[in-house]
Amino acid sequence: MDQFAAMQAFAKVVETGGFSEASRQLGVAVSSVTRQVNALENLLHTQLFNRSTRSVTLTPQGRKYYDKVVQILQDVEAANLSVAEQDEVPRGLVRVSLPAAFGRLHVAPIIGDFLEQHPEMQLDLNLSDALSNPVEDELDVVIRLGNLDRSGATWLVRKLASYQRQVCGSPIYFQQHGKPNHPDDLARYNCLRFSYSTGHEIWRFKRDQEICEVKVNGSLVANHSEVLRQVCSDGVGIILMPTWLIGEDIRTGRLEAVLSDFQFYPQADMDMGIYALYLPNRRHSLRVQTFVDFLAQRLRYLADSN
Repeated sequence: MDQFAAMQAFAKVVETGGFSEASRQLGVAVSSVTRQVNALENLLHTQLFNRSTRSVTLTPQGRKYYDKVVQILQDVEAANLSVAEQDEVPRGLVRVSLPAAFGRLHVAPIIGDFLEQHPEMQLDLNLSDALSNPVEDELDVVIRLGNLDRSGATWLVRKLASYQRQVCGSPIYFQQHGKPNHPDDLARYNCLRFSYSTGHEIWRFKRDQEICEVKVNGSLVANHSEVLRQVCSDGVGIILMPTWLIGEDIRTGRLEAVLSDFQFYPQADMDMGIYALYLPNRRHSLRVQTFVDFLAQRLRYLADSN
């Protein structure tokens, strides 16, 4: 038995949730993956999986073993990378997941510069608002906005920039309804909100020592920020949006910021940072560090625009 190959097969079954998908991703027959895992269990004299016709789940022993196997596989990959990139010329493919709207507005415009500066590198960008996992999705870098899932204890985190949230509306809307002078005024405006709202939402603001909480309502909830931004621009209502999304609209006059003397005051557990996440075995990867360094340098303007 090739124990290293068996460990890879075992890890892939865990990450994909089944033997069939693991075999597809590994490019081998299901029977091959099954034999490798069975051989591993025989070697260890323990059962790694609970198997049923509907699901495959780890046993307690399997969970302990998986944690160790992941570390070993990462260490091997890190060793390979340290040799492959020892000439200090960044090259190769970097797989990146990033939020769709943020990627379109702030990353897509600078990708050409990056590839021109590093002609031996390639990028595979996955723009999605789903929460990607670097291990399960075989990613080199994950860009996250706001709160991080700290349960991913093996991830390395680098803060790229920060942002604020601003209340804004279109000039047409304010011509028809006037501008709010105090957060309490928002209760009588049509506030467009994200779909996680349940009929109303509390927006919190701070000015010096004054903290204001207002229950807002409106005619639209949506699960995509760019939809709310567009409807707001059409003069339907007011939005509370991150500066990375509406900063250019405010600069060009498409939207007008209001309540500028108040600062959005998030709950204690709300984070407003932009982060790059990657696995420890990418710590010394020149191609990964080159890409993350580039993002950090080019996205600094976001903090300056707050």
